[in-house]
Amino acid sequence: MAGAAHLAFTRAAANSTPKRQSKQPQLPAQLKPEHTPANGYRLFPFETLGNDHIQSGYDSLAQWIITQRNVRIDGYEGLYWDEIRTALCFALRKAGVSVYWYDAAAFQQPASAINDMIAPFIGTPGAVWGKRTSLSLADFFDPSIAQWQPQEAADVIIFAGTGAGLAQWNTPVVYIDLPKNELQYRMRAGSAFNTGSTEAIDFAEMYKRAFFVDWIVLAAHRQQLYASIAVIADGQWQQQINWAFRSALEQGLNSIAHNVIRNRPWFESGVWGGQWMKQHIPQLAQDEINYAWSFELIAPENGLVFESNGYLLEVSFDWLMETHSSDVLGEDAARFGTEFPIRFDFLDTVDGDNLSIQCHPSLSYIQTQFGENITQDETYYILDCQENASVYLGFTENADPATFRAALEHSQQAGETIDITQYVQKLPAAKHDLFLIPNQTVHGAGTGNLVLEISATPYIYTFKMYDWMRLDLNGRPRPINIQHAFENLDFSRKGQRVQQELVSQPLALSSTDTSATEWLPTHPEHFYAIRRISLPAQTGYHQVYTTGKCHLLMVVEGDHVQLKTKQGKTVTMRYAETYVVPAAAEYYVLSNNNEAPAKIVQAFVK
Repeated sequence: MAGAAHLAFTRAAANSTPKRQSKQPQLPAQLKPEHTPANGYRLFPFETLGNDHIQSGYDSLAQWIITQRNVRIDGYEGLYWDEIRTALCFALRKAGVSVYWYDAAAFQQPASAINDMIAPFIGTPGAVWGKRTSLSLADFFDPSIAQWQPQEAADVIIFAGTGAGLAQWNTPVVYIDLPKNELQYRMRAGSAFNTGSTEAIDFAEMYKRAFFVDWIVLAAHRQQLYASIAVIADGQWQQQINWAFRSALEQGLNSIAHNVIRNRPWFESGVWGGQWMKQHIPQLAQDEINYAWSFELIAPENGLVFESNGYLLEVSFDWLMETHSSDVLGEDAARFGTEFPIRFDFLDTVDGDNLSIQCHPSLSYIQTQFGENITQDETYYILDCQENASVYLGFTENADPATFRAALEHSQQAGETIDITQYVQKLPAAKHDLFLIPNQTVHGAGTGNLVLEISATPYIYTFKMYDWMRLDLNGRPRPINIQHAFENLDFSRKGQRVQQELVSQPLALSSTDTSATEWLPTHPEHFYAIRRISLPAQTGYHQVYTTGKCHLLMVVEGDHVQLKTKQGKTVTMRYAETYVVPAAAEYYVLSNNNEAPAKIVQAFVK
């Protein structure tokens, strides 16, 4: 019967409707030559653990479980628990052991009670934002889960499901992680739900609930469970699982926390998206309509990939910050804790369209309204652009708040376009320009740009005021947030002040035969600083001390640059890839042996 059930599961999985709504290539479970191109941008960067540290398949996991006899299997939301149970039980029975499987979901509070409980944190339906929750995962379950003990006897007993680790049953834990981009692809396909939910709802509502509730309680739960976790598994493949012992993952995390970090990026299309990323990163799905964003390094949503014997295993970036925050952030760990403070992402409007006219909240507003610790201060670094590219930034000298608001409200109500340049300045953009966008500043990237957005990590708090009267890719109106915007806009950032204060003017710091360093001044409200290092062809060389700071790096001109850490780790930083050098690395050396000069952007907390 077990064999027949497993065969039926395999056939059903192979023939079922797609459970993942995305054209983006999935991380392979096992490397092939095409996954490691000799040149160009890498979609699947990884850190090697050495041989025999990652196991593959349910059979091998079952063999380890047999040695333990009793285990809890916990994991992230969005996992296909029925399929995991079917595959694992088949492997155990094939090994000749009897197994009892208990489901943690039996202890879950009714969905209606959970909906009432989370309501204060997710706002009203249709609202873009909620507020970071103060709940814990235990609040989603009946308290009796803590005292659960098995009643039957069997060769193997498994208590499984998201939240299984809440049971104070003295057994090791297998924790199955799921990348947040794959979770979102599953949610869009209607095959994954929020924690405590039993049905698919509009994706925007699922994402909001995940961001403000689920991800917070799940991260806290995993931290509390960490000492009991013996095995970490990757659950992003429908019929496959890769896993490793926690000790192996800890070695990998410790290595990158003292050397260099390259997370796995991912990409999204959007109504204003362009064609630059599609043209310059050919490994991306070329049948996608466009690419608007890259999640180059937006730590709350990125993953870290480890490799052994060709097998890959991904865990969320959170694991690194929860275990090595002090190594990564150095002296700034006391300020930011386990939150990684800076993000790098791309905004692509090359052969695309304008972003909305928008602003971001003040520090006090984001703290009181949304529960964040830091606000969304941004900069636009123009990595590349077309002729006549532009950026919308700051108000015109004579812009009147009341007149501007009336024009925006009339546009929204009547469905009429407005000449936004009557109110907002349109500035020319050139390659390597840096535009400063402290919170409360009106702005938007114009068409023709590949923007490297160097910003504080918060990334969803965009108050759109004008969106060019267009619909999103699903044919629906995009949310307009005039009230939020006008509670934050700084109308003193206008006229000549914009050129003086919001367009960075590079300052030379040092120059030798082998390198030159420039300071790209940021606004006083920005908590991060930006430098640019230039390396001449063939002889380029520059040694950088971290001095207790974490550095984010990107090659913004040239094919690639070699980076070597104090510990001897050497990586090839390719054009447009993001790298993080933790404070604990102490120092690193950049070298350019290519036929063309190179430029590297460096960002760090002031």
